[in-house]
Amino acid sequence: MNASLGAVLALGSGYLLLLFICALAVERGWIPTRIARHPVVYTLALGTYASAWAIYGSLELAGSAGYGYLAYYLGVAGAFLLAPVLLVPIQRMTRTYQLASLADLFAFRFRSRWVGTLITLVSLLAVLPLLALQVQTLGDTIQLLTGSASPALLALAFCALIALFAILFGARHTRLHARHDTLLAAIALESLVKLVAMLALGGFALFVVFNGPGDLQAWLDGPGRLAQAGVNHLDPAQWRTLLLLFFAAAFLMPHMFHITFAETLSRRTLLQAAWALPLFLLLMALPVPLILWAAQRLGVDAAGLGSAYLAYGLSESLWLQGVVFIAGLAATSGTMIIISLALSGMILNHLVLVAHPPVDQPDLYHWLRWLRRALIGAVIFAGWLFYRLVGVNHDLTTLGLVAFIGMAQCLPGMLALLYWPGANRKGMVSGLTAGVLVWLAGSWVPLLTDLPAQVLLPPGLEALAGQPDWYVVTIVSLAANILTFILVSLLTPTSDGERAAAEACSVDAVIRPKRLPLVAGNGEEFKYHLARALGEEVAGREVDRALTDLGLSPLDGRPYALRRLRDRIQANLSGLMGPSVAQDLVDRHLPYRRGGLEPTDDIHFVESRLEAYRTRLTGLARELDGLRRYHRRILTRLPVGLCAFGVDDELLMWNDALAELTGIDGASVVGSRRDSLPPPWNDLLGRMFLEHHDHLYKQSVRLDGTTRYLSLHKAELTADEDIRGGTVVLVEDHSEMKWLEDELVHAARLASIGQLAAGVAHEIGNPVTGISSLAQNLRYDTDDPEVLETATQIQQLTDRISRIVESLVGFAHGGRHVAGQAFAPVSLAEVTDEALHLIHLARSGEDIHYRNRCPAGLEVEGDAQRLLQVMVNLLGNARDASVPGGEVIVEAGRQGEWLHVTVTDQGHGIAEHVRDHLFEPFTTTKPPGEGTGLGLPLVYSIIAEHGGQIDIDSPPPGQAQGTRIHLWLPLNTEHGDPTDEPDPDR
Repeated sequence: MNASLGAVLALGSGYLLLLFICALAVERGWIPTRIARHPVVYTLALGTYASAWAIYGSLELAGSAGYGYLAYYLGVAGAFLLAPVLLVPIQRMTRTYQLASLADLFAFRFRSRWVGTLITLVSLLAVLPLLALQVQTLGDTIQLLTGSASPALLALAFCALIALFAILFGARHTRLHARHDTLLAAIALESLVKLVAMLALGGFALFVVFNGPGDLQAWLDGPGRLAQAGVNHLDPAQWRTLLLLFFAAAFLMPHMFHITFAETLSRRTLLQAAWALPLFLLLMALPVPLILWAAQRLGVDAAGLGSAYLAYGLSESLWLQGVVFIAGLAATSGTMIIISLALSGMILNHLVLVAHPPVDQPDLYHWLRWLRRALIGAVIFAGWLFYRLVGVNHDLTTLGLVAFIGMAQCLPGMLALLYWPGANRKGMVSGLTAGVLVWLAGSWVPLLTDLPAQVLLPPGLEALAGQPDWYVVTIVSLAANILTFILVSLLTPTSDGERAAAEACSVDAVIRPKRLPLVAGNGEEFKYHLARALGEEVAGREVDRALTDLGLSPLDGRPYALRRLRDRIQANLSGLMGPSVAQDLVDRHLPYRRGGLEPTDDIHFVESRLEAYRTRLTGLARELDGLRRYHRRILTRLPVGLCAFGVDDELLMWNDALAELTGIDGASVVGSRRDSLPPPWNDLLGRMFLEHHDHLYKQSVRLDGTTRYLSLHKAELTADEDIRGGTVVLVEDHSEMKWLEDELVHAARLASIGQLAAGVAHEIGNPVTGISSLAQNLRYDTDDPEVLETATQIQQLTDRISRIVESLVGFAHGGRHVAGQAFAPVSLAEVTDEALHLIHLARSGEDIHYRNRCPAGLEVEGDAQRLLQVMVNLLGNARDASVPGGEVIVEAGRQGEWLHVTVTDQGHGIAEHVRDHLFEPFTTTKPPGEGTGLGLPLVYSIIAEHGGQIDIDSPPPGQAQGTRIHLWLPLNTEHGDPTDEPDPDR
């Protein structure tokens, strides 16, 4: 090769500079967010799986195993095609519980910080050979291009640039689960670059080295047949084993776990990647055999050049060699960046913070950020160091297989995590330890020494003798892992915490947390307790963040709300320092209050989770959930108020009718203790519980400034092994019934008073008649002017008394018009005067001015007493609606054969929704207890008996407020022929 060292450095540095510019463009907003977060960008970012193995290792494997190289691509394609049942459940858990790595997930499921530590150590040991593979390709290609005597130092320089990029754009967030749009865009660009480069190399091989597909086929059928005869094709068992290794690597490798779950946009995006990523990998895989065949046709010396680097022998052209170098650099840098980010987070959370918990750190966020940055550099340097000490002595296939076999040891634990709730911590640790020991003895011993693989074949696996070492190690290690895992899990007990976590992690997870009270009473007390571990600033920020996420108030003291707040804080801290440290910190500083009643399932939380999960239910589970939702809806929409309490007096349900009655939204009180409910409900419900009443009738309660009468009925739910206990309370609003009863009692009292008044009036009439007679006689017995004047005054006053008595007697005897009795001519002006006279006797509304503008000559056919009731009701309503100093005007006029009467007031008017129902019984605009809602229905009935009509304008046309009642009554026929009719629409 004849490239200069400066040219290679410039080419590599220029490419990395392009990545910096791309990341900066996204960060500064030069590239719109809709593009940076497009699903295509995410799919291309997943292409980080195609590491240097895809550029060089696949070529090396294709040369020795033929089409066996496709296992690298088909394995991951299979994993993503199974996304709905494999990747989506993992994504749900990582997003719900803020789990940023494989170690976080295992530590969460098996409830042990040491499990996370073990997974971190296994991942570190497995990833080191993969990192060394990336660095080795850098060193080898630099040496091939330049002939440099110190390629390792140049590779270290590129590693330093890659580490700088990872620190600048991958470690700006303190939280490991934060999304890095800039980083994803850069990784997507790298995937695009290596795809285009591989397709360009394939095109060069097909159309330049070969003269198209026909020439290629002719070569394969001729001279190429001899070259292919030397390939040792994999037998089916080895092929399936390779598929399994690459299948596991698709979601267990730290960089793939990070991209797939920590950086994902949504479930939909992941499902789109389930077909898009296999398509990308297919395009990456197609050029590999073309490059191999082209090198064989050209007679490239594989022994001298290296079978992994045959692409450099296709041409002496610098541009083609530059394309190969850029493809390898893109694959190497992308993989190293994501591995360093993912592995640094695992080391931080499960090694550093476990050994040195972050207690009393003056600036926790700053400390964690710089610690993570240092670990990023350390991981990349460790990869370079492993390359210098170990990797240079081995080919790419060996390094890659050691890495993939190591990560495959976590596969049994992952499958059990998803599908086997009975798996426990002891079984997983025992199985993983057994598998890792076999892997270390069979893969690391030959890697570090000149000794062969130290693997003993157990009974039953003697057929593996003589097979390749990687195949033997894979089968024996996974067999030891799985068998030990199953046996120990079956023989040892599972803790309550593990069972709860198993339910949370299983594919059909429906989490059932317990209803336990906390020592802290509200969000402010959370800050105080956490400040002892995190410091006041960090504790305040974390609690406020959790409160904002949940939409809660810092002073909300409901036990259910506090449990949700605790869980949210733990999830957020998991993203900051890992689930093990977060759980330990939360358990220590935000403990539950123990003692008292046996805790029960948090049914409200279970229902909320079922609502979120119901779209994924199928079969009988879907039918049962539909039945549950139907019954729940019945209770929620019940027209009677309903609330339910657990055995610990925690409120579990507050239906819509009760929310409307109380003005208290159910979401704001569900989860509260009974004694912490807003008044008067804490006292009212407390009396029913403490005094052991099953029924409380018509209890007087002040709601919204008015007195209402409520009846409560209680039902106890007896608990047994399968049914939760508790109490259900029905709340009925009997206010209208109570008011109607009071009005009926009042009406009966008035009726008695009316009868008494009639008798008293009759008795008063006799002496008044005598006084009137004496006054009349006195005028004939004297000529004294003063005496005559006094007699006249006495006569006038007795006449007034007589009119009052006659009005009282007439109104008391007024009733429904007797059917068949003829109507008589009635002067509406006189009826109005009489009604005004009675209204004045009430001694209320004396500051209202009344105007009777009815012409004296207009008469209607009707019952005088019934029409008097109409006018008394209408004038009384107008008086009650008027403000002090207002006017009530009664006017009448002829409209054909009808007398049109209006009663107008200057009050506030009638609301539109009430106006349409004003003539229905019990509809009233007056405050509770001041009106029965029967007056206007009575008016409507009387007017209908007279063959008339009634209508309301509120406000009247041309006025801003007030009400006008329109009456149409048939005129006395003596007043002429009809000339007009009332509006039939009224």
